[in-house]
Amino acid sequence: MPDDTITGSLDIKAVSLRCLYRDWNARRNGRAFPARADFDPLELRYILGNLSLVDVLRDPLRFVFRLHASNNAARLGVDLTGKEVAQMPNSIDPGSVRAQYEQVVKTGAPVARRTESIFADGQRWEYEVLALPLATDGVTIDMLMAGMSWTAR
Repeated sequence: MPDDTITGSLDIKAVSLRCLYRDWNARRNGRAFPARADFDPLELRYILGNLSLVDVLRDPLRFVFRLHASNNAARLGVDLTGKEVAQMPNSIDPGSVRAQYEQVVKTGAPVARRTESIFADGQRWEYEVLALPLATDGVTIDMLMAGMSWTAR
């Protein structure tokens, strides 16, 4: 069980994702949400290959990968950069990814989930994903930062 002083009520198992949550929270600086500009990629080296940025588009609500993490692309067998969540391969269940992202946008709270599946490499992987809201203006969520942690099964 993670330290609740770091992750609140989130049940985050992976150390890298707990660090990402802590970094996200520290960059809020009294705002509801930090902006993408508040993060220096060099300070996120510990998770870069497992970190995606997802644009939140509205009317209708949809999610487009601005940057799809390289490790995620390798496991899925496809780079989703520039593509919508709906275009994800079924091995990762696009419906559950969309539901997680919608929950973050609706509640304004980070959401973590764990599951497992067999991916393009034929390997069964357990993975944990943490989706965090970002807002250029500190108020309106316009991007999500999604970190992943992978464990071979």
